Amino acid sequence: MDYDLLVRTIKGYSETDFPQAAGDGGMPTTEQVNTFIQQAEQRIYDSAQLLVARQNKTANVTASSPYLTAPLDWLSTFSLAIQDPVSGNYEFLLQKDVNFIRECYPPPNSLGKPTHYALFDQNTFLLGPTPDFPYFVELHYFYRPQSITTVVGGHTWLGDNFDAALLYGSLLEAHAFLKGEEDVLKNYQGRYGEALAMVKQYAEGKSRQDMYRTEQVRYPVR
Repeated sequence: MDYDLLVRTIKGYSETDFPQAAGDGGMPTTEQVNTFIQQAEQRIYDSAQLLVARQNKTANVTASSPYLTAPLDWLSTFSLAIQDPVSGNYEFLLQKDVNFIRECYPPPNSLGKPTHYALFDQNTFLLGPTPDFPYFVELHYFYRPQSITTVVGGHTWLGDNFDAALLYGSLLEAHAFLKGEEDVLKNYQGRYGEALAMVKQYAEGKSRQDMYRTEQVRYPVR
């Protein structure tokens, strides 16, 4: 489902074009509908650990500085690793609290190959010990992919593969905005719950196993 079809479907189910009115805060029609969609996307990405919402960035740390700047779109960390300059092997750092790093490596000039990291603030990692060399690092992390409301071409992985979750998530937001009937809201919640369960089954089940080592699902035949 592309963006144009999604918008038409939301308007069709809601039986309104969401015209600008005094009670909508002065939001134009497009802004209203885009807000519903973006809130639904955020809800889905926060509920299921989709591979499409994970990416990696590489960089070199600064020698003698314990800080590493996080990517602007970073939400949470999947893993952080450094590459040994001699062996070339990746060595994954253990996450700890800032107080652990400060206590274990109290002097800022206590240099060495980092073995731990902590979230110093929303934009910065703290490494311990302080790097003694500009090590190559690789960060795998979760982020929110570009919204279907802004992507060129109107297609996203979520809209193409799990359009039911995106549609019913958007309808939940739209129905709350319209202050619609309770029975319709419960219907949307039920359909959204079913669609989200399929998303989670894919993201946290099928994407984490294959059939070589994991027995296939079988149902008894009567």
